[in-house]
Amino acid sequence: MVNYLLKKSYQRKNFKEIEFDDLWNKDGVFTTMWIYNKPPKILFFKTHIDNLIKSLKAYKIYDRGIKSKILKLINKNIDKTKPYNHLLRVALNKKTISISLRDRVKLNNKFGIKLVNYERVKPEYKNLKYKKILGYLSKMNTSKEDIALCVKDKIFETGTSNLLFVKNNKIYSPKNKYYRGTNFKFYETKFKIIKKDIYLKELNQFDEILLVGSGKGVVSTSYIVDSNWRRRKSKIFNSMYKTFEKEFKKEKYIYN
Repeated sequence: MVNYLLKKSYQRKNFKEIEFDDLWNKDGVFTTMWIYNKPPKILFFKTHIDNLIKSLKAYKIYDRGIKSKILKLINKNIDKTKPYNHLLRVALNKKTISISLRDRVKLNNKFGIKLVNYERVKPEYKNLKYKKILGYLSKMNTSKEDIALCVKDKIFETGTSNLLFVKNNKIYSPKNKYYRGTNFKFYETKFKIIKKDIYLKELNQFDEILLVGSGKGVVSTSYIVDSNWRRRKSKIFNSMYKTFEKEFKKEKYIYN
């Protein structure tokens, strides 16, 4: 069960507070950010907001001044005197902007993925069409497992994160049909990531499978459900985790 610290919605036309609506499965976009420490930091904040603005423009629900209004609402709803380890979600459609804070789930040391036959609607965008994914996740212990989305014998992303595959210390990601998340973009600047189609029949060739996302940071997959694949190495994970750790330690206390 998800534990919320905050759930609020506002009308976009006048930013008057209204009854909370998470906006899931409506026509709109969202971003999820890790907020942590006291006073609070938000990891990769500028990149998250820039990506959100790009998505608003792509979905033709952008208007001038919306960025500053989003920033004001975030600052209004964050208590700078409290410690955080939460996920801050900002979601918008044409009429509403919603902000929520939920607990960041502590992940099990043995984390697995379950293959499902599904492709997100317009997967290149962080849109709100998540009804089917949320249905899958609601039946799982998300501290232990995530779903991996597969179509026509290829694997693309998980329900919450990007996927990276490691073979002979080389890092691969799918070519397309997934959203390039903020953490994924960060790692692209630090490591060489080769784009290629990742076929299900080839999964046993990979030594490591990594999940990369705002909620998880970077996670090493231990196993694939209903498969004989098991993690054989952790070298790249260890390197990526150390790189990630350095970044969130030096993040500034600025988000306005």
